[in-house]
Amino acid sequence: MIQCSTGTDPVSHPLRRVLKEMLTMMNHEPTYIAARAVATTAEAHFARHLAAARARGEQELAPEPTASTIEAIIDATFWASLRREEGQSPQISLAFVSPAQVSQPMIFERPLPLTPGVLTKLAPAVERPGIHLGVWSEKSSGSREDVVSWGAGDLHVWGATRTVPNFCFVLEVIEPGLLVIKHRRQAGIGKFANVAVLKGEQIKIVDEEGASVPDCPGLITSLLAFTSPSEWDHSMNILVQLAASMRAHKHGGSLLVVPAGDSKWRDSIVQPVLYSITPQFSALADLIRQEANERQAGSRDAAVRRAVDTVAGLTAVDGATIISDQYEVLAFGAKIRRPDGSAPVERIVATEPIVGDSAVVLHPVQTGGTRHLSAAQFIHDQRDALALVASQDGRFTIFAWSPCEEMVHAHRVDTLLM
Repeated sequence: MIQCSTGTDPVSHPLRRVLKEMLTMMNHEPTYIAARAVATTAEAHFARHLAAARARGEQELAPEPTASTIEAIIDATFWASLRREEGQSPQISLAFVSPAQVSQPMIFERPLPLTPGVLTKLAPAVERPGIHLGVWSEKSSGSREDVVSWGAGDLHVWGATRTVPNFCFVLEVIEPGLLVIKHRRQAGIGKFANVAVLKGEQIKIVDEEGASVPDCPGLITSLLAFTSPSEWDHSMNILVQLAASMRAHKHGGSLLVVPAGDSKWRDSIVQPVLYSITPQFSALADLIRQEANERQAGSRDAAVRRAVDTVAGLTAVDGATIISDQYEVLAFGAKIRRPDGSAPVERIVATEPIVGDSAVVLHPVQTGGTRHLSAAQFIHDQRDALALVASQDGRFTIFAWSPCEEMVHAHRVDTLLM
């Protein structure tokens, strides 16, 4: 007979540990307060978008999650994010979807309980981008027609998938305690559309309607890619993809978007430009101009992603990368200067696309460091341009001229890019 000392943990055996996790799940009430606070808002968001998609006649849509389902998934994932497996914090993405609704699912023989311990153990296997742990309910029939909302009482992890249907509830761990609720764009590639960001007790709900932007048609047009739901659904939204790729390389950088065929921007750049491009590099522009058909769509989308990453990679070099509004690369490593006779920028208006935000006027140095100040000066002098600025800490700001406010507008959008 094998005897255990009185100091031995009676549940140290792996099987007993799993049983303990299952018992904990059965008796568990969510304890992450922010999960409950955001669940109803998120439920309404997905219900609204799915109803609109059904009204448009779209098929094969994601299931509609209830507030209790959303709360349970967030709660388990939040506590998992604070754990460590082999010294590493979990970086996982969960999708609320049936395995019958995705292509080529990897299905476990026995579903696993949705608990922090299970998610932490699985994390090393699914940390690569584009992989989601599938979460579903035993009550579901699993058919593609079954898109009924289910409660959270018997949620389980059924396996993993690289594909999810339109408007599928996805929860991603960015870092310990930082979670993002998102969904796949309609017919979109690349960056998912963010719904809400949770960091500890702080909740930021994305302002879909751009209500945080001052009522100025020219400015709204400039920032349309980041504030309009319709544009976020567009499969070729290059500005959003460039911004996400710039933020992802974590070196920080500046991207200046200037009118095609206009050389006025050179007045705001130190000459000569060390890395001036002749002729203009047009690989990304050429792909955008291509007529796509159904057979070419997949390969073209992959080519666009590669071209986007190539352009965004140039912003990691010290200095600004300059492209035309037709996405032709003109130069990189450029140094911004104030033209002769131009006044220094002293005030800007700043906003963030989250519900409840309001515009504030401040000095440009309050938005960031040298990159932000030089970008604000560039837009102050080149009012038909845009400036996208990524910080090494993940902050991301779009600078545009606001004719209504008669000053530079700084729109912080990292909430949309996580």
